Amino acid sequence: MIAIIDYKMGNLRSVENALHRLGANFVVTADPAVIRKADRVLLPGVGNAAEAMNNLREARLVEVINDLRRPVLGICVGMQVMCQHSEEGDAECLGIFDTKVRRFPHSLTEKVPHMGWNSIHNLDSKLLRNLQGGAHVYYVHSYYPELCQDTIATTHHGLMFSAALKYENFYGTQFHPEKSGDVGEQILKNFLTL
Repeated sequence: MIAIIDYKMGNLRSVENALHRLGANFVVTADPAVIRKADRVLLPGVGNAAEAMNNLREARLVEVINDLRRPVLGICVGMQVMCQHSEEGDAECLGIFDTKVRRFPHSLTEKVPHMGWNSIHNLDSKLLRNLQGGAHVYYVHSYYPELCQDTIATTHHGLMFSAALKYENFYGTQFHPEKSGDVGEQILKNFLTL
């Protein structure tokens, strides 16, 4: 059973649809007991990192998430709140990944938000197996996780940033695998077999 954490940060429907297509057994929940018993946990998210952290604290899920010892996948803001800190709302985050989330600088010649398809490179994880460097995935974000020792894939949009992260049983993607066609489907399949 997969637990999709509902902490009022949107994007649940597209994640649910992607898992339906894969025939996965899942439940959408904010119940700590259900989350703790799940075989895998998904933390999706769209919106503001500070609001996301407030919602996780109010739902008493911070410690629950940090204590999980099964595969956990954060998507977009779900991954950002797994980092140390986000400049979005000056948010102290879960501290799982050893990196900070920064706003794309105003001096960037590329458009912000970074929205649309972009390629991923330097793939280094079982989460990304059966993919080639240069595969395209779908992004919608104005904040990015810096490169760090937990980086398992990179993307360039005016600067190089972490497209995906991994620390122990925790994984994260800045892009949306549920909106990334066949590449995203492969990533979700890989997650389901970790």
